[in-house]
Amino acid sequence: MNIINLSEQNSILNLYMAELRDKSYQRNRMLFRHNIERVGQLMAFELSKTLEYKPKTVTTPLGTSEIYLPKDDLLIATVLRAGLPFHEGFLRVFDHADNAFVSAYRMYTNREHTEVGVHAEYMASPSVKGKTLLIVDPMLATGGSMAAAIEALLKTGKPKRIHIACVIAVQEGLDVIKTVLPDDATVWCAAIDPGMNEHKYIVPGFGDAGDLCYGEKL
Repeated sequence: MNIINLSEQNSILNLYMAELRDKSYQRNRMLFRHNIERVGQLMAFELSKTLEYKPKTVTTPLGTSEIYLPKDDLLIATVLRAGLPFHEGFLRVFDHADNAFVSAYRMYTNREHTEVGVHAEYMASPSVKGKTLLIVDPMLATGGSMAAAIEALLKTGKPKRIHIACVIAVQEGLDVIKTVLPDDATVWCAAIDPGMNEHKYIVPGFGDAGDLCYGEKL
């Protein structure tokens, strides 16, 4: 599994990440969603450099031009609900891609809220057979919901290649998804944080992405 950490190089991504993490900026839900989307757009652009391309002759009003276009048949999948603005960022770049949605959410399994399980109950997806599969989810904490999404999607076929994209990851989550991914899979991160607290939230992270985007849930 190849891991690409975009925070290892300075770019405008640093500004978006700073605003996402800043609790004063987080009061503005629209800005938070917009920054998640912009991180997705930048990450999609970087990922596009790794795709396969084929030449195509385009006719202009004054002649012809040979342009290299993406060859990959893309499928972008996300985990509801926090993944929606991140997904939209990727879709703005890969606007011809197919789409898939998985409902997988974490649940505390003890009274102290220190142990987490994952519940998956819904998926809408075409077959992933032969496609370049992009699974995008802002937070890779325990890795449970991402692993559940990977396993659910792979039941529909064998993809050509798998890319996992997240805004923030921790090593524990990376270790979990490694067990369900092929060796040639690539994980894209805007940052890799040191770890999680006792309630399994990434530290320093930026809190619950779904709540910050859409409001608190029961």
